[in-house]
Amino acid sequence: MALWGGRFEAGVAEVTQEFGASLPVDKHLYKQDIAGSKAHAKMLAAQGIISAEDEQAIAEGLTGIEQDIDAGNFTFDINDEDIHMSIEAVLTERIGDAGARLHTGRSRNDQVITDTRLYAKELCRELMGANLKLRKTLLALAAQNEEVLLPGYTHLQHAQPVLLAHHFMAYYWMFTRDFNRLRQAFDAADMNPLGSAALAGTTYPLDRDATTRALGFAAPIPNSLDAVSDRDFLLDLDYAASVSMIHLSRLAEEIILWSTSEFGFITLSDAFSTGSSIMPQKKNPDFAELIRGKSGRVVGDLMALLVTMKSLPLAYNKDLQEDKEGVFDAAKTLYDCLTCMEGMIATMKINKDAMRIQAEKGYLAATDVADYLAKKGMPFRQAHEVVGHLVLLCDKRGCNLDDLSLEDFAGAYGQKAVFFFGSSKRTSRARSTSRASLRHVPPSVARRAKRFTIRCSLRKIPTRKTTTISSRSSPHKLERSS
Repeated sequence: MALWGGRFEAGVAEVTQEFGASLPVDKHLYKQDIAGSKAHAKMLAAQGIISAEDEQAIAEGLTGIEQDIDAGNFTFDINDEDIHMSIEAVLTERIGDAGARLHTGRSRNDQVITDTRLYAKELCRELMGANLKLRKTLLALAAQNEEVLLPGYTHLQHAQPVLLAHHFMAYYWMFTRDFNRLRQAFDAADMNPLGSAALAGTTYPLDRDATTRALGFAAPIPNSLDAVSDRDFLLDLDYAASVSMIHLSRLAEEIILWSTSEFGFITLSDAFSTGSSIMPQKKNPDFAELIRGKSGRVVGDLMALLVTMKSLPLAYNKDLQEDKEGVFDAAKTLYDCLTCMEGMIATMKINKDAMRIQAEKGYLAATDVADYLAKKGMPFRQAHEVVGHLVLLCDKRGCNLDDLSLEDFAGAYGQKAVFFFGSSKRTSRARSTSRASLRHVPPSVARRAKRFTIRCSLRKIPTRKTTTISSRSSPHKLERSS
């Protein structure tokens, strides 16, 4: 019979017991559940609601259970439904009536959301740590490639020359925003619901400030109805993970393109590549492709929770049992992808010559030539048209802008070209924006890259010794009691 079975004459059916049980998912919250129970018991004793002897027995009993679970010596019973009742049942079995007093002034509604908030904070810490490591690697790559040029693209067409450092720093800033979103998700989770009971609080003289301090929360949640039904902090975490995965997918796509023979900008290390079962020559960017593909999975986790929360009336509803699995999956997926991406870019080889060769193609200096004309007094729209004619001429001849003569420029704009471009010698220098910007790093771009690159500070985050995400890879045994 379940711990709530006093009102019932019979137990639930076997199929509904398994269907309704959350234990396969929320067993991962055992450390948070034990920490919450210890804080609750200590507060109950301080308030004179239970005896000091009972509180000591509860604390020692919970410590023993935690040690057993850590060691893999604890058998979870699906009939206990969830982690709370699983631990409480064994505690009562071990220490007697003192264990049965633990739930005084508490409901599973405020208990589970306390556990979930503590767990969400751990997830955010670990994800921020992985994000920080990836950003440090991007900074290092930018610093190592300050003078490497490659074509900048719009519509995947050659646009203007850019520094590889500047390109890497674009992703650095994306992941910086992701870090800030994770920090906001951490802050949203950092509120204490314990003491709200089922929905309307309790008549016991609980000290919510004491449990807030003991559990490391920032403050108690002021409204008990909101406390037990709020899952916004999980939506925040899911959203932060989704956006970060979108950013990772963009970087993964560029790695995939850059590693092709058509681009040849990078060579991935063997540790982050795979081969083909039939084609001996293949070296595939499988892990970048997996990162790109897993973005849909994490966005799906966000959509699932949004739809679950839609139209739920106050306060707690069983629908909310579906709040954790998707978030756990999103956090684990993001953590793995951040870790894999960091290793991939840290070990890839930059093919600088291939980047430079491509940067010399596609008339990347066309905008600079148009700007040159505008600075000499020609209206920019007119300059844009003149350079467009010159590019068309280059297309027909199969040459570059810096191969054109003064007569070619005159053909595009008439005799006034001499006024704008000057003598043949000066014209040659003016037309050679492409060579100047490719063979010597443009000072304006260099200054911009330096400003955006090396002087970026990284924000420190709180650290913990335990690893929440990786610990989920070893599920504990579930058995049905006889």
